[in-house]
Amino acid sequence: MSERHRVTRMGRLLELRKREVEALSAQMSSERVLKKRYLDNLARLEQLCSRSGASGAQTHTERSRGMFTPLSLNCAGYKQAVLEMAAVHRLDLSLHEAQMASTQQRMGAAARRHASLEQLLARRRRSFGRQQLKQDQRRQDELATQVWLRRSK
Repeated sequence: MSERHRVTRMGRLLELRKREVEALSAQMSSERVLKKRYLDNLARLEQLCSRSGASGAQTHTERSRGMFTPLSLNCAGYKQAVLEMAAVHRLDLSLHEAQMASTQQRMGAAARRHASLEQLLARRRRSFGRQQLKQDQRRQDELATQVWLRRSK
């Protein structure tokens, strides 16, 4: 395989590495958006929980009468459901952050592979360019020699 073909193939491989980095970057971006959504949802859930008022605890007058109000029980059930949902969201968020860390590592590795291949390709292109210059110089020297020999006859 000629050097020109090697350089061309390396250029194609470099383009594939670049696409891989871009794809991982796009994935990382969408994962950041999802993380923000998780955080916003958690903030809303905490807000709902804090605004729900008193939990299912009895007030002093209720204790004296020995009654539980349905509203108080409903509020306690609501608060419990919101807290459970927030706990599930926190767990999902932690799993998502682990996924993001993995994607970040893959993106870093892909970027390093791309950079090293880019440097190698640049060296190969410079080498190929020097090789081409040498060949051109040889051709010109041969032509000059032929012209000189023809004139001297």
